[in-house]
Amino acid sequence: MVDDGRDGDLAPDVLDLARDVVGLLRERGEVLGTAESLTGGLLSGAVTSVPGSSAAYAGGLVTYATPLKVRLLGVPESLVAEHGVVSAECARAMAVGARERTGADWALATTGVAGPDRQEGHPAGTVHVGLAGPEGTVATRLLDLPGDRGAVRASTVREALALLREVLLSANAGP
Repeated sequence: MVDDGRDGDLAPDVLDLARDVVGLLRERGEVLGTAESLTGGLLSGAVTSVPGSSAAYAGGLVTYATPLKVRLLGVPESLVAEHGVVSAECARAMAVGARERTGADWALATTGVAGPDRQEGHPAGTVHVGLAGPEGTVATRLLDLPGDRGAVRASTVREALALLREVLLSANAGP
C-alpha cells in the first residue's frame, strides 16, 4: 500500500487546510500547539496527518474536563465561574495556555458544545475557537454549527484550521 499522505477519516478539504497550515508554518520556521475540548484530539490528528508535520507541530493537550482546563492550561477558575467554558474568554485562555505549555509560536484552542445535550445553557453547535500567536491572543471566533455531534466536531476542526491559515496568510502579506 502506498501512503498518499491522506488520512481516510478526514474530509479532503480539512486535509487541504491542514497541509496549507503546515506548509505556511514550515516556511516561517514556526510551530503550532493545540488545546482541545470538544474536538477531543481531532484537530491535532488533522495536523499530524500531514507528512512532515513534525517540523511544524509541537503537540497539544486534550482538556475535555473543566478541571483539566484549569490545571493543565492555566485557565483561571474565576474566568470559568464568570464566563463558563463555552465562551470566547475560555477559548482565548486555552490558546494562551497551550502556547505557553508547548512552547509553540502559535496555538489553536477549541471549546464548545458538540451535543447532543446543552451545556451551560448553550445548544449543540455553539463553539469558540481561540488563536494565540507570538504577539499574544490574535483572535477568537464564535461558530454556530449545524449537524450532529460528528459534524460539529469536524466543522470545528475545519474552521480552526481556516482561521489560522487566514491569519498566517495576512501576516505573510505584510503592510
